[in-house]
Amino acid sequence: MQLYFSPFACSLASHITAREAGLDIDLIAVTLATKRTADGGDFMAVTPKGQVPALRLDGGTVLTEGPSVLQYLADAAPASGLLPAPGSEQRYRVVEWVNYVGTEVHKLCFYLMFAPDSPAEAKAWGRGLLDKKLAYINSQLVARQFLVGSQFTIADAYLTWALTLCTKIGVDLGAYAAAGAYLTAMHARPAVQAAIAAEAAAAQQAG
Repeated sequence: MQLYFSPFACSLASHITAREAGLDIDLIAVTLATKRTADGGDFMAVTPKGQVPALRLDGGTVLTEGPSVLQYLADAAPASGLLPAPGSEQRYRVVEWVNYVGTEVHKLCFYLMFAPDSPAEAKAWGRGLLDKKLAYINSQLVARQFLVGSQFTIADAYLTWALTLCTKIGVDLGAYAAAGAYLTAMHARPAVQAAIAAEAAAAQQAG
């Protein structure tokens, strides 16, 4: 499989998941501004959406949309426990959190804040909304090591990306003690460290 990613974009969650799952996967960096891959290829030929993550499966087809890619990678390594068994309540709790991060934080807040054509008022509104979402997340992480159950899941991979991005854009997680402690613990995981290091190197190489 090949995972198309852009350094520190939401595809970081899929990158983390692949490493946590121990999957043999090729990583291909994409510059979103130009839609070119690191080897000079046309990313629009991979997916006309022009967005990461995109996962080329072993059969040659391409799967897109972060939540779908996360679930596919987890199901490719069921022993990893990254996604609980079908039919279990915990599986749907994980999916619930993936949807919350995806809709309430990623698309609602971050999109408003970073879309090039987003007016200043919308950017400010999105930043205000982010504080409310972080307050909720923080309340759910009090005395909790992971979002669901007793082990790392794809929901944690997605939230780890979102909170990491918060730190990169200057959001002070000091006001959200539980979320800050959670992110510190996530950053201590070898797979997370390896993914972040690889993406930092890719960003440096891209200039």
